[in-house]
Amino acid sequence: MKKKIICGIQQIGIGVSNIKEAWKWYREYFGMDIRIFEDKSVANLMLPYTGGQPQKRHAVLAANLQGGAGFEIWQYTQRTPEGPKFEINIGDLGIFAVKIKSKDIKATYKSFKSKNLNVSEILKDPIGFEYFFVTDPYRNIFQIVNDLDYFKNEKKLTGAANGAIIGVTDIEKSKILYSDILEYDKVIYDKEQIFDDFSLFPGGYFKLRRVLLKHSRQRKGAFCQLYGPSIIELIKVSGRKPKRIYENRYWGDLGFIHLCFDIVGMNELHEECKEKGFPFKVDSSKSFNMGEAAGHFSYVEDPDGTLIEFVETHKVPIIKKIGWTLNLKKRNPEKALPNWIIKTLRFNRIKN
Repeated sequence: MKKKIICGIQQIGIGVSNIKEAWKWYREYFGMDIRIFEDKSVANLMLPYTGGQPQKRHAVLAANLQGGAGFEIWQYTQRTPEGPKFEINIGDLGIFAVKIKSKDIKATYKSFKSKNLNVSEILKDPIGFEYFFVTDPYRNIFQIVNDLDYFKNEKKLTGAANGAIIGVTDIEKSKILYSDILEYDKVIYDKEQIFDDFSLFPGGYFKLRRVLLKHSRQRKGAFCQLYGPSIIELIKVSGRKPKRIYENRYWGDLGFIHLCFDIVGMNELHEECKEKGFPFKVDSSKSFNMGEAAGHFSYVEDPDGTLIEFVETHKVPIIKKIGWTLNLKKRNPEKALPNWIIKTLRFNRIKN
């Protein structure tokens, strides 16, 4: 019997107002310099989240060959994207921050500080690991965390994303999606208190429950070695009613718009999600072109409306200049691509 495979976090969607400016910043500070695809077209299938109307947009999927999930940098081209209508507090519902991997927290901090980036002090998580926050020019928050799992050493300070901090109203209910379906089945910590390291954020003086999850089984699939291991931190606030970060806004508006997983077995995943109470809200139903790439994509909502995307990749450009595109439908879905093939993505590098 065919089973679904969760290959890893493929990308984090980031809504921006100036895609060229934002991508340049992410290249310079997070090393997101590999262009997987770039596409200017109309988003026809996300109507439940775009005001019921197709929306023109410009999107880039950028990666870092040191490893981790990419960024899908996304900009409306015929409407002005909106920011949140309130100050986001820690524990509000949705993707609060994206985790970025670093081999050397102190060296990364020193470099970011010297370049006058908006950084916190070096902090410690509930089990004593050091990290710090950096806020980009567009008010998006990134948590720089220690992670020694790297795909290729390019002497950059960071890899790409290896997880996210997500606000929820019910940890146990949310774990049906994140732990059962997405297989983050191992609890690293589960603490409830007022946390000193979150006191710098609005709402950080409220009691929070923080649950850090990771997957106990090694991921499989074509690009699993590039994505590497990942973690999800769920946060529930007590003492106030949290707001939805994307309340009264469109998918694609400013901020972290979705968390996307590379998967195999979309039909099997569809049935599992439906059975466990997370039916697909959007389904491309067949192969969908995204520039030079193609695949089958779908979306579910977590219990608080945060959008989780699934992509079953059918083809992906490897060396765009010579037209080398890889057809993944003809491969063993559990087998990782040879490292040398993934490393040839360096020919798609964009330099500042």
